[in-house]
Amino acid sequence: MLKQTLIRATEAGAAELRRFFNGSFEISNKEGINNLVTEADHAAEKAIFEVIRQDFPDHFLLSEETGAIVQDSAYKWIIDPIDGTVNFANGIPICCVSIGIEQNGQMIMGAVYNPFINEFYFAQKGFGATLNDKKIRVSGKTSVISSCLVTGFPYTYLDMENGPLQVFEKLIRKGVPVRRLGSAAIDLCWVAAGRFDGFYEHKLQAWDSAAGFLMVEEAGGKVTDFNGDVYSPYQPHILATNGHIHEELRSIVNGAPVQA
Repeated sequence: MLKQTLIRATEAGAAELRRFFNGSFEISNKEGINNLVTEADHAAEKAIFEVIRQDFPDHFLLSEETGAIVQDSAYKWIIDPIDGTVNFANGIPICCVSIGIEQNGQMIMGAVYNPFINEFYFAQKGFGATLNDKKIRVSGKTSVISSCLVTGFPYTYLDMENGPLQVFEKLIRKGVPVRRLGSAAIDLCWVAAGRFDGFYEHKLQAWDSAAGFLMVEEAGGKVTDFNGDVYSPYQPHILATNGHIHEELRSIVNGAPVQA
């Protein structure tokens, strides 16, 4: 029943994205320039909540717009009603609904749905990852210099050693293609599907990565923080790769030069 509820909740949120997309809706700003929230975010969140509460009224909910709705439950739903809100607000169809489910602190299930290109990603711990019900696997690239990477930049820029721009510049100066889609959940799913070989970002929230990092792991990839430790969506740094380039890319993110 958990899987069916997750799928229905994700689809309910996506229906609201379709309803508002390229239409007229209210837009406001959160912390940081261009950190937007739209009327569609709230409508999608409401639709998702309604489905979950119908089946599991006692489950903990953590969502980008509402925050934590604390319940004494082994299950926590981690929800981003629109990942890629700036894209959505500008009519760019690279955005999605992302929902992950934790049980006793371990991510056990996730769904990411971009209704505009009809891609529904699903993962369950120990059962693999799928795109539109077909199994997906990470790529086989073995070096960063031959890889296609993806990253993102925080709305409130981080002035730090080996920060987002420094790492980006280092890679592109060596000719490594690095994309910036504007949706971490989609970035992670595209690593899982083998379209990208690696993804790194310096500042994410739990709802950005909860479903997507499980997707990568279940597709045969590797996800850690920048120290190489077991990944937790409750800390800001993420490195997700096909596994083959993981340590090389981690060293680059931490200051090492790109080897041609």
